[in-house]
Amino acid sequence: MDALDVSRWQFGITTVYHFILVPLTIGLAPLIAIMQTMWVITKKDHWYRLTKFFGKFFLINFALGVATGIVQEFQFGMNWSEYSRFVGDVFGAPLALEGLVAFFLESTFLGLWIFGWGRLPKLVHLATIWMVAIGVNASAFFIIAANSFMQHPVGARYNEERGRAELTSIWELLTNNTALAAFPHVVAGALLTAGTFVAGIGGWWMVRSMRKAKEATDPAVAAAHEDTGRTMFRPVTILALWVMVASGVGLFITGDIQGKLMFEQQPMKMASAESLCHTETGADFSILTIGTQNNCESITQVIKIPKLTSFLATNDFNSTVEGVTEIQARMEQQFGPGNYKPNLFVTYWTFRAMIGWAAFSALLAVVGLWMTRGGRVPDKKWYGWLSILVIPTPFLANSAGWVFTEMGRQPWVVAPNPTGVEQIRLLVDQGVSDHPTGLVVFSLIVFTLLYAALGVVWFVLIRRYAIAGPSDHDKHPPGDEQEPEEPGEPKQLSFAY
Repeated sequence: MDALDVSRWQFGITTVYHFILVPLTIGLAPLIAIMQTMWVITKKDHWYRLTKFFGKFFLINFALGVATGIVQEFQFGMNWSEYSRFVGDVFGAPLALEGLVAFFLESTFLGLWIFGWGRLPKLVHLATIWMVAIGVNASAFFIIAANSFMQHPVGARYNEERGRAELTSIWELLTNNTALAAFPHVVAGALLTAGTFVAGIGGWWMVRSMRKAKEATDPAVAAAHEDTGRTMFRPVTILALWVMVASGVGLFITGDIQGKLMFEQQPMKMASAESLCHTETGADFSILTIGTQNNCESITQVIKIPKLTSFLATNDFNSTVEGVTEIQARMEQQFGPGNYKPNLFVTYWTFRAMIGWAAFSALLAVVGLWMTRGGRVPDKKWYGWLSILVIPTPFLANSAGWVFTEMGRQPWVVAPNPTGVEQIRLLVDQGVSDHPTGLVVFSLIVFTLLYAALGVVWFVLIRRYAIAGPSDHDKHPPGDEQEPEEPGEPKQLSFAY
């Protein structure tokens, strides 16, 4: 491998590591804000305990997300200096706004939220967590606006003398229709992730608490366990399950909008998502194929939905969708000789992985709402384990979606806008820094090992606090009269039922 290949591996690995943390941060902040709002409105202490409990997960995730995210911006200058030179005037604007506006907003109010318990008035303190929720979502928007320029460059002109793109309209950049379609899709994916996370932990705790209540011989201990399952974790689990339903609908709608934009702006990505090698009218959507995607002639569709790809592209079942071979020929004529096809195997299967992994959250939402209907609190061991096992699936779905988005754009790092300035385009191999391969290999190894270590720390901390449950220290809000602890009340709980 040369420096280009290693640089691509490094950026891909660090990005996937970082993006595992991002959806949970974006989605969990508003859910915690809702929990605290419920406490302020209802004055029920269990909402306070839940706010503090899930707040720990948010703080862990936020801290590690910042640590891994800093490397992302450094890489543009380290490994992709030619890319930075070409689009830095444009790309730097939303990144600067993300740092100066969004990150400042979320970090400042997060500090007030952490240290403001019992010191700030309730409503003021509640406002701080809502500002954090606004800040993390604003941060996501500015990052997506920057990324959307790479997908569909707007708001810039080409300076022939300097050979680079220059910003002409920050408004056009921030209102890029690609960004406006991608942002709600990302937020919906983040809410699905956070909803699954909360519903997964809540579902496991409901089952565990109710089983412990049945096993307890002391009526007071049994009542305490049942109160934990029924009064504390059932309401928050139902909240999370409905968030999953709403976000699933949002993903479906925003994904459809993105698909139609993709057909107009990046037809090669659209064709690659289906491994559609030749132009077809009334193109089918394949659920499963056999053969090698990167060799178009060897693909056989085993399971397919007739004409669905055409409908996804244009809302017309009989529309014509251009194939990879024809788009390749057209691009060679427009941009010169070269291979303008992405890796069809990666784009085809990551698109299906994105949908497939997300389906597990839909399954948990349906099962969870059924199991908690009519005031029921589930005590079936299988439901507890289902809740835990589904937690990773939306993380995998989000990662697969981003791999598809970025790999489907290849070989472009800035894809040409079909209706924009023709000169604003850049191939990946034109954007890489001129570094010795050995140097990049060294940094790749260091970052991979470092991120792996951080990943272990993240998992250990998340698991520890999930098992421990809401702290007894947070049993009563600040300033409330402390009640004596019930004898025999459980302190530390394990995964054993």
